[in-house]
Amino acid sequence: MTARRRAAAVASLAVAPLALTGLAASPAAAHGSMTDPVSRVSACYAEGPESPDSAACKAAVAASGVQAFYDWNAVNIANAAGNHRQLIPDGKLCSAGNDKYRGLDLARADWPATKLAAGQHTFRYKGTAPHKGSFELYVTKDGYDPSKPLKWSDLEAQPFLKVTDPKMENGDYVFSGTIPNRSGRHLIYSVWQRSDSPEAFYTCSDVVFGKDSGGGAPAPEASAPSEQEIEDGAGKSSVEHHGHGDADASTNASAPAAPRQPADEPAVAPEGNAPEADGAAEPRPAGSAAGATENLAETGGNSTTPYIAVGGAAVLALGAGVMFTAVRRRSLPAGRHSR
Repeated sequence: MTARRRAAAVASLAVAPLALTGLAASPAAAHGSMTDPVSRVSACYAEGPESPDSAACKAAVAASGVQAFYDWNAVNIANAAGNHRQLIPDGKLCSAGNDKYRGLDLARADWPATKLAAGQHTFRYKGTAPHKGSFELYVTKDGYDPSKPLKWSDLEAQPFLKVTDPKMENGDYVFSGTIPNRSGRHLIYSVWQRSDSPEAFYTCSDVVFGKDSGGGAPAPEASAPSEQEIEDGAGKSSVEHHGHGDADASTNASAPAAPRQPADEPAVAPEGNAPEADGAAEPRPAGSAAGATENLAETGGNSTTPYIAVGGAAVLALGAGVMFTAVRRRSLPAGRHSR
């Protein structure tokens, strides 16, 4: 083999592994949490992970540690793919079965809460790394007892609101829906399922309709973190917003084992086919996807797209080496062979 051919072969072999390393890359991550009504994790982050004010947030930090609340926007399952009820055990809905956030599952009636009224409400969900996807909101049934661990059967079987690709305003997903009639202390559970990835995010928002029936002194009113508080705590967050790195792996890179569905559990429509409640979502203008999808981060494909693109680069690199060798062989004089 001549020196030129050896150089070409080495170059083609060197480029291919570099291209193939991209196959190990992970799809981009989205992050966020409900801020109206305020989620538990958002409320405790706003109080300050180092020294929260409320008794409930103090207990949650004692159970989970400070870091969980600096990572307030990453209560997720990376490969949920719509299988929320199968993957998250009863009693662990607020943490999404993630031990890192176990303090969010504490059963107590004094969590900071948002005052609500039945009827039309505008919801806000802070999207710190926005992506396209759908939101489903559930409310607890009449008779909900906040002093007991939250179970799937405590929630209505169907969401009272489902919306796909809602508009964004100042970093918040904003969408409207009709809250069912309730009284006293309840909980609104949200599921944000990305459509460009199997990743999903979960929140528990404690709410009070009318008078707080939790017993004892009324719980403090929940406050969402301000933009300044979010910015101030960003340096202490271990969350990766542009990919599932080591930090995301620690939050919930693999889903927990799926528990058996209880025999008396009400049947649930397949994810994405749940009917919307009457008045749950406002009509959209013709030709508009939830009003303003152009404001959302676009991936240009699903979670396999990066793998296909980079894999193609590797094939091209190998093919270039083979082609160079073939052309070189044809350019040699007749009867002459390289050695």
